[in-house]
Amino acid sequence: MPSPRIAKVVAASLIGTTIEWYDFFLYGSAAALIFNKLFFPGSDPLTGTLLSFATYAIGFLARPLGGLVFGHFGDKVGRKKLLVFSLLLMGGSTAAMGVLPTYAAVGAAAPVLLTLLRLVQGFALGGEWGGAVLIVSEHGDDRRRGFWASWPQCGAPGGNLLATAVLAVLAAVQSDAAFASWGWRIPFLLSGVLVVIGLWIRLTVTESPVFLAAQRKAEKRAHVPVVEVFRDSWRQVLITIGARMAENVSYYVLTAFILVYVTTGLGLSKSAGLNAVLIGSAVHFVTIPLWGALSDRIGRKPVYLFGAVAMAGWAFGFFALLDTRSPALIALSATIGLVLHGAMYGPQAAFFAEQFATRVRYTGLSVGGQLSSIAAGALAPIIAVALFKSSGGTTAVSLYVVAMCVLTVLALLTARETARTSLHDEATEGTLSGVS
Repeated sequence: MPSPRIAKVVAASLIGTTIEWYDFFLYGSAAALIFNKLFFPGSDPLTGTLLSFATYAIGFLARPLGGLVFGHFGDKVGRKKLLVFSLLLMGGSTAAMGVLPTYAAVGAAAPVLLTLLRLVQGFALGGEWGGAVLIVSEHGDDRRRGFWASWPQCGAPGGNLLATAVLAVLAAVQSDAAFASWGWRIPFLLSGVLVVIGLWIRLTVTESPVFLAAQRKAEKRAHVPVVEVFRDSWRQVLITIGARMAENVSYYVLTAFILVYVTTGLGLSKSAGLNAVLIGSAVHFVTIPLWGALSDRIGRKPVYLFGAVAMAGWAFGFFALLDTRSPALIALSATIGLVLHGAMYGPQAAFFAEQFATRVRYTGLSVGGQLSSIAAGALAPIIAVALFKSSGGTTAVSLYVVAMCVLTVLALLTARETARTSLHDEATEGTLSGVS
């Protein structure tokens, strides 16, 4: 049985992370389904979607800055304080989107305001992810860290599940006209309620004992985390960036581009795509901890490598099932893809945390993880839509996913196996700079 302390920390991280990803993914789903009409009217459907996804990508551009700022202060003053602030920032910006005027009301000011709020979202999420996985990793034991640290990762499918479920319900009970007029605002306003719940839970957890021990040591000397990361841990930063390429790109193709392809490419209703993502996210949520637990038994690298190689193969099978136009097979396609994605995402939190010493862990994890989000997650929907529009088919999109999988495999092959590594500095410093 888990100790009450670790169970409480896991619950607080999971619920808070789910809420933050709900906010972030809600924008992605809205960008694919409605924002092109409300904020970028006058364009053909695919061009409007590209413009909508451009503002979606801007949120990713702010994530490295958020990772840098939150990482610096998280390594200086603690994980918990920064996690509370990130949740407030994310929830406030999302709720504000729910009251934004559209292009029809205020003209060009509408997409400008939307873009500014998207930047705030990205900044907040850039700091959230590293802190959430670290506070669990540093509370857990070395033997089961992969399992415990994988639970905050479930916040991504959990948030996507929640966002997609709300949109799917609205799509089912509302006419397209009602949804476009006011129904789309409901999921964004709901974020304010969710944030109150998340804060109440997150404020009850204790600070990481590993961080507190490292903080006492750091008080004896000058400590600038970002300088130390790029001076002493640049290799680990590059490994983190490379390892995220396949994971990030494939996820947004599976959950965001699918909505564009099903509606615009196949001419099906938006419910077909939303339901597929809904079902796939539910299975994804359940299987991520299983992959994390497997990484505790056989190592982080074998599980992660399997996910990257399998995803390269599924990049073609995914679209083959979508092209059947069968709702059941579309759902199966998304589900298989997300299960394979979980093989990368499950062990990722522990694997990345184990790369860095405690005094720079928040900064290193956040900077490496969020820099990759620009090259991968930010551009994935834009590149996928552009490739589909220019080629008229999905083969180019599949090859794009395969190329990212190759980059991830190369990064993993240069990394050390870190399973069961202690996170206390006296055991880790100086041991993670080589390659396997």
